[in-house]
Amino acid sequence: MHGTIESAAKLDELRARATSLPLEQFDPGDPELFRTDTFWPYFDRLRREDPVHYCKDSMFGPYWSVTRYNDIMEIETNHSVFSSASALGGITIRDIDPDLRRESFISMDPPRHAAQRKTVAPMFTPTHLDNLALNIRTRSAECLDNLPRGEVFDWVDRVSIELTTQMLAVLFDFPWEDRRKLTRWSDIATTIPGPDGLVATEDERQAELTECAGYFARLWKERIEQPPKSDLLSMMAHGAATRDMDAKNFLGNLVLLIVGGNDTTRNTMSGSIYALSQHPEQYRKLRENPALLDSFVPEVIRWQTPLAHMRRTALADFEFRGKQIKKGDKVVMWYVSGNRDAEAIEKPYDFIIDRARPRTHLSFGFGIHRCVGLRLAELQLKIIWEEILKRFDHIDVVGEPRRVYSSFVKGLETLPVKIAA
Repeated sequence: MHGTIESAAKLDELRARATSLPLEQFDPGDPELFRTDTFWPYFDRLRREDPVHYCKDSMFGPYWSVTRYNDIMEIETNHSVFSSASALGGITIRDIDPDLRRESFISMDPPRHAAQRKTVAPMFTPTHLDNLALNIRTRSAECLDNLPRGEVFDWVDRVSIELTTQMLAVLFDFPWEDRRKLTRWSDIATTIPGPDGLVATEDERQAELTECAGYFARLWKERIEQPPKSDLLSMMAHGAATRDMDAKNFLGNLVLLIVGGNDTTRNTMSGSIYALSQHPEQYRKLRENPALLDSFVPEVIRWQTPLAHMRRTALADFEFRGKQIKKGDKVVMWYVSGNRDAEAIEKPYDFIIDRARPRTHLSFGFGIHRCVGLRLAELQLKIIWEEILKRFDHIDVVGEPRRVYSSFVKGLETLPVKIAA
């Protein structure tokens, strides 16, 4: 929602700042760097010169940045020192007023985390995914067949948002005619309030989230009174670890599942079109050999990295890579940086759809908090591209995308494309 696309000269100037700015002035979590797509050189320099970096002043307060692949894995798996708990601030760089914090299973530590996560895990078993695949294919085909030919349209709205929102509605068994509410609530959950944002104030943001909670509370009441079914809401309503959630935990898990099912797939779906437009030789390779979809999908998930970071809070003083992290410090694991770490990934800045090990990436997290729906996300991307390749010789990107003003959600708000008549 913020501003217009900058000129090439202005973007070059913004990127060049990363080489001249003293390291102690680095604030890689500034959302403006992500909106302008000028954050890459900051992380390149941090990985090289200061891989565990302290920013003492930012719009989000002080925080540590962990930027190398293997260091991120170490923080991610050390639950005794680094906590996800919402009471301490949760999983994003932005601190929420303590009274407004809402627990979800991703913002819990063991052992409570496992019990709530296990409740929704059956949605993502191979058998269930096979059933969902038929639904995804039908809806993908219908969506693609209705796209205009020979005129410019917004891929994000017409395809990425529409298909991910349809999928969310299926997963929740949500009223079909209201499905775009899910998109809105997902965007509201992660937006930064401000004059150019989706909402101007935090109060407005909370009001919309309260509306979300009220809508789902009505559906929840219906599910409790019905026999168990195979949708996420019914699973939680009848699950031992989730049926007695308080209001904050209820909304926290809803927001987690909505954002997890919406933002990640939608932004990778948009990112896949954009990545191929920038790498025509890879697009040609994919058209000539659609079997490469199996490695193309994880590669585009790495390339896009739809969530730029996850955050932890230190439970104790801890020395890490020679730096003194203090109890209560905010520690941000930059997945977007780890996914460009040449020590872990060969030629990380190259988009290579037939990589030997395409699943070496951090986009889904690592360890116990690894994304519960990752197989569904991969399935959706694979099917939409199978259907695209059947129908269209080429989808042309005809302008620069507008990017989300966020250092958490790394996504595209709009992407103008054209399919030849």
